[in-house]
Amino acid sequence: MSRSVLFWRRIDIDGLERLELTVEADGVTAASTVLCLDDGGYRLEHRWRLDPDWRARSATVERWSAGGHGVLRLERAGRGWRVDGVSRPDLDGAEEADLSVTPFCNTFPIRRTPEAAGASLALDVALIDGAALTVARSRQRYDRQGPGRVRFVSLGLTPGFEADLLVDGRGLVLRYEHLFERVAPPV
Repeated sequence: MSRSVLFWRRIDIDGLERLELTVEADGVTAASTVLCLDDGGYRLEHRWRLDPDWRARSATVERWSAGGHGVLRLERAGRGWRVDGVSRPDLDGAEEADLSVTPFCNTFPIRRTPEAAGASLALDVALIDGAALTVARSRQRYDRQGPGRVRFVSLGLTPGFEADLLVDGRGLVLRYEHLFERVAPPV
């Protein structure tokens, strides 16, 4: 078993994330708090259960803002997904889950992208909008640029968005162009 704590700061707006990551033989768990001044200011907590191959089993997302408190639960159901306990046929075949306010979820497909420079992985995701607490199907592509470098390309809800990602040996984001960078806590 390994445990680690990761911090990311937003580059585009004022915000910080603290994520506790636990990797065990039977799976991975993560619990995170995001604080952000965007959208009137909010606190968002997300908790993940992943299988040993880092594929999402479930996520719970809670958001507190001036507009109130909301909760969303996403869980894998065979080849599809349930949102708040309700089957969502529009998400059938979506291979992974993603959450808009964190670079953590990019790790899931990055770990499955072949290591050779020039290799790509395209997949459909169940994309959770952290601001609205909604889920929609979207398409993404990850292009391996070289060791520790991946290009993210949105092919779905935000077509035309692309970003270079620097990642560590576990596939966790160190820098996500335009949006996030990992920071070390003060000692």
